[in-house]
Amino acid sequence: WVPNNPVSLRDGVQDSVEAARTYLRHEAGNHFNAECVDAFLAKGPEAVAFFEQNTALQFDAASAFSDYHPAAPGGTSGGRSIVARPYDAKELGAELKRLRPPMPELTFAGLMIGSGPELKHFFNVTRSIRSVAYVAGRLSAHARDLALNGRGMRLTNGNALAGRLFRSALDKGGKVWTEAPAKRLILEGGRVVGAVVGRPDGDVEVRARRGVVLAAGGFPQDKARRRSLFPHDPEGDSHFSPAPASNTGDGLRLAEEAGAGIELGYPNAAAWVPVSRVPRKDGSWGVFPHFIDRAKPGLIAVLPDGRRFVNEANSYHDFIQALFAASPAGQRIRAHLIVDHTFIRRFGIGFVKPFPMPLGPQMRSGYLKRGRTLADLAQVAGIDPQGLEATIASYNADARTGDDKAYGKGSTAYNRFNGDPSFAPNPCLAEIAAGPFYAVEVVVGDLGTFAGIRANGDAQVLDREGSPVPGLYAVGNDMASIMGGNYPGGGITLGPAITFAYIAAQHMAREAAAEMPRAA
Repeated sequence: WVPNNPVSLRDGVQDSVEAARTYLRHEAGNHFNAECVDAFLAKGPEAVAFFEQNTALQFDAASAFSDYHPAAPGGTSGGRSIVARPYDAKELGAELKRLRPPMPELTFAGLMIGSGPELKHFFNVTRSIRSVAYVAGRLSAHARDLALNGRGMRLTNGNALAGRLFRSALDKGGKVWTEAPAKRLILEGGRVVGAVVGRPDGDVEVRARRGVVLAAGGFPQDKARRRSLFPHDPEGDSHFSPAPASNTGDGLRLAEEAGAGIELGYPNAAAWVPVSRVPRKDGSWGVFPHFIDRAKPGLIAVLPDGRRFVNEANSYHDFIQALFAASPAGQRIRAHLIVDHTFIRRFGIGFVKPFPMPLGPQMRSGYLKRGRTLADLAQVAGIDPQGLEATIASYNADARTGDDKAYGKGSTAYNRFNGDPSFAPNPCLAEIAAGPFYAVEVVVGDLGTFAGIRANGDAQVLDREGSPVPGLYAVGNDMASIMGGNYPGGGITLGPAITFAYIAAQHMAREAAAEMPRAA
């Protein structure tokens, strides 16, 4: 998410720094950080252009993808989000084995499906000859990749972003160490001058002439910090993040040991997302983040009492905030997504794929609950049957008119983008009437943490008094989010991540130039 980025401008999008700043001020509220926001808005477009011109990282426009609150002051109905262009994994050669594969729950037999138009082809495969041809081509190419390489070779979304950046680092002569945790920072004379890094053959002291950049991805799997910052997770076992298990907050810990200040006061410590827990064959559990299915016509979310509590098509972060607000104190935070048979065969739900894929495996695993009637479903899923029946009767009445009077599902550009335009007059509304009926339980997860290391507009880490820690920088989810604990649009962790990495490098280069002796 980078306002005024050159990719969207090439696609004809009109935006302004003033509008984006107004929007971010509205979104961040009392936590608006003018210095960092201004640095992001000034340098974000420049960073995107730099990566496109000097590295393997290339972007495609997503001009129809709306801000999450497009009606807010400064919000737009599209053009601020961009996506990494799909990438051929063969470009990584032997280094491919070090690229973390995508989450299996977000693939189809290991096939990564791109967002936007590609995903729509998969949804329309039973209704469009063009989509049949497209999907058949993708599946046959994937089968060939599996036979020849043992994995899919077309990288999309985050895997494409990581693969392109990895290739770029290698091309520039960078040394990329994996299985090499940073254990402590080296401070000399109040300046960070390196780090002690664990290697298979022992610890190594790495010296850094210009600076150390902390970019360890925040703390989504740090149970101790979660207990203190996530009210819904007091025991450290009620939050289910799709982040890698090793993402345990090392960057924040290293920064604190160097005297850094940590921003702990945001209204939301993380980017919340509803997730369902997927049983795996080996007895472990996967996590499926619900991004798109909630907006489709014919789905509602209910509490255990059977009542709706949210516009289901709103952003994942807003969905969970509404769930927090609606859940009684002391009750486990959970909800169920409810659909009928017509919906599930057309769109699937969560980890359940649409027709022609079978439903049986997910029902046998317990992931998917089914009932012949709504009352049957309520009993199986642990939902109040009278509440559920009354809720669906009211919802269906609104669906017939296309106006969700209770929560306004389908009322924003963002809602409608993820709906289905073949449903009129509202692409996010359809009756839930064709039994049997189905439910999937969703709980709280995250897409990264917002609380983090305080930094200035040059990405320099700030100490507890607000002064820069010489030689130390923080970017990505280690850096306290400039969004102030809110979630304005798709990509609001990644846009600032590449921007402040670029800013940190520029700052180090300026410092180096200033230290060079002047020519005689």
